[in-house]
Amino acid sequence: MDNKMKEQSGNKMTLIVPALSVNEAFVRSAVAAFAVQLDPTVDEINDVKTAVSEAVTNSIVHGYDGKGGEITVRCEIAGGGLHIEVSDAGVGIPDVARAREMFFTTKPEQERSGMGFAIMETFMDGLDIRSEPGKGTTVTMSKVIKRDA
Repeated sequence: MDNKMKEQSGNKMTLIVPALSVNEAFVRSAVAAFAVQLDPTVDEINDVKTAVSEAVTNSIVHGYDGKGGEITVRCEIAGGGLHIEVSDAGVGIPDVARAREMFFTTKPEQERSGMGFAIMETFMDGLDIRSEPGKGTTVTMSKVIKRDA
């Protein structure tokens, strides 16, 4: 492991933002800026930004039903990759397996596609969803960004 990689490993950041749609772009940009130290490709950055956008939007729209609350975003660089956790203290998901099904949405009247988790899974290398009704949801994602020395 070269000195630059040692320096990056274990680097962390935490953001806590109100669950407002205007903060989705801010969080997406902040996570992308944090990831830049790994020297990702443009495609890798776009993958991360897309997945983060989906996770934050899910918290705003589904977790808090647009009624406000806080979203916590934690990022860490470890093992040649970026690890991201997006959590809320919203309504939670009663059936995570069902929520992960393509085209399933609890908001069809808002013309939601039901593709959020599928998009996160497609663009990231790892996805874990933990939720408890009445207590909130935590989405953990990882992206391998490792360059040959």
